[in-house]
Amino acid sequence: MKIRSIYTQIILTIVAISALSCTPDDGPASPKATEIAFEKLAGQWTLGQFGSIKVDGADVSANYSGFALSFTDGGYTTTNAGELFNASGTWDWADESGRVVTLDDGKTVNIQQLTPNKFVFSFTKSDGPVRAGLAGNYVITVEK
Repeated sequence: MKIRSIYTQIILTIVAISALSCTPDDGPASPKATEIAFEKLAGQWTLGQFGSIKVDGADVSANYSGFALSFTDGGYTTTNAGELFNASGTWDWADESGRVVTLDDGKTVNIQQLTPNKFVFSFTKSDGPVRAGLAGNYVITVEK
């Protein structure tokens, strides 16, 4: 009986050591804020029914009829953006928050709201000739 008890204790000790030395599987790493934001950002955005382009609070959407903005991984294209954006270019995240984008022309775009169907962003345009509706603080609302 004593031998059986010793073997039982040895087996229990081995099982306990094995259980303690196993590390739990944490599963896949959580996606980064920029990855989550890009999932929503990717694709084509238009003024649609509820979008607008405002400069210093004044609605100038009528000046950008047919405005569209598309994002791919590291690239963008625009349609009817006038002097606001290049027809195409590159972009990158300014930081890891997924809330600020830097365009290849040096413009910093601040994301105010980003859902799968609505994108609200702002930037300040101070370069180029000063004309009505060109320089100022812009807030653009687009939809998919």
